[in-house]
Amino acid sequence: MNPALSAVAASLDVSERITPDRVHGSLYTDPDVFDAELQRIFHRGWSFVGHESEVPGVGDWVSRRVGRDPVLLVRTRAGEVTVLANRCAHRGVQLCTGSSGTNGSFSCMFHGWTYALTGELRAVPQPIGQGTAAAELALDRPRAVDRYRGFVFANPSGGAGPLAEHLGVGGRELLDWAADLSPTGELDLSAGWLGQRSPSNWKMWAESDNDGYHLGRLHASLWRVAPGTQYESAALAGEERVVSTCRDRGNGHIELEFWKGYDKDLAWLGTGREKVADYVAALTAARGAERAEELLWKGPPHALIFPNLFLGEMNLAIIEPVSAGQTIHHHTPLLLGGVSPGFNTRVLRQSEAAMGPAGFLLPDDATASERMQVAFAGTGGWMDLSRGLQREVFEGTDRVGHVSDETVNRGFWRHYRAVMTP
Repeated sequence: MNPALSAVAASLDVSERITPDRVHGSLYTDPDVFDAELQRIFHRGWSFVGHESEVPGVGDWVSRRVGRDPVLLVRTRAGEVTVLANRCAHRGVQLCTGSSGTNGSFSCMFHGWTYALTGELRAVPQPIGQGTAAAELALDRPRAVDRYRGFVFANPSGGAGPLAEHLGVGGRELLDWAADLSPTGELDLSAGWLGQRSPSNWKMWAESDNDGYHLGRLHASLWRVAPGTQYESAALAGEERVVSTCRDRGNGHIELEFWKGYDKDLAWLGTGREKVADYVAALTAARGAERAEELLWKGPPHALIFPNLFLGEMNLAIIEPVSAGQTIHHHTPLLLGGVSPGFNTRVLRQSEAAMGPAGFLLPDDATASERMQVAFAGTGGWMDLSRGLQREVFEGTDRVGHVSDETVNRGFWRHYRAVMTP
């Protein structure tokens, strides 16, 4: 880490800017806060890197960032998935410049240093003059890398404790839920990623992706053009009649439970059983009748795994922080293993309609986030998060509110405040 960044992160205290029912706008715009987040959240904690399905073969890699550090998610010759710094250990030149590829090794274009898929230095041109031993010049890597149900996470410092502890029961249930929708338990993130750069803070995306209050207003164009979606009964039927809820699952993991308000099974897929009878049969055979019926009704989760993984129903998104006022929101369809090509084509078309550059949802969210960033650019001001506080209830350790309540926002900021405490 940059020593100057470390000094800022070690001393900065944001606790007075977060109360149980409001947050100060400077947390979105203050560069010192952003630097502290890079260290306390993305360096000291766990964050999502990618999915095993993105690197199916030996030598396959995809480029990602952990915080702002460029990394490679790589499949080694032993079949393991690992995470390496996308930076030569000699003079720091970026090794891979594309978004994905397949290599037998990694070679630096500057001086030709060559690395194995596991990161060890294998060859140095004109080796007689080399000083430091090759064994000491492997590619940097996060000190802890772990995975759950194919989802790969990294903790650069190695001091965050087990991934299972970070995910908690709630996080593991959400990932299980997504994977269990596949009859084989396998997800497929091979459809390609789209990234949208937005002049807004990364935390705005973590919140807006899981905000159930804005649907009727911000996305009104969708309801006019495509009436009858699953959201109408789940979130747009009026505050008194809607039975959908939102849930703070702890550790910053938050969820909108739209499924409680669906009026039929497979509403999330926009079709009926007769159109996907082969999927229904395969899911029932794999999961048993009771679990299959639950999944056919609920569909996929709509949730955030803190800090940067968004399970957006049949989409998956990575929230990439760039600066205090810049974010890249990457998304891809959540395709399922063990289903027909036609089933995944339906998922792809839905993703294009909702999340694509001309989609009905993501451009609206981007505009709202950008206007928030502009509005907080001066002294900031306070942001109210009290909606639903009086009707929030506990279910076990989870806090649960009406789908339009800010229970999820408060859950996000409660965990944020804890991990950002010096």
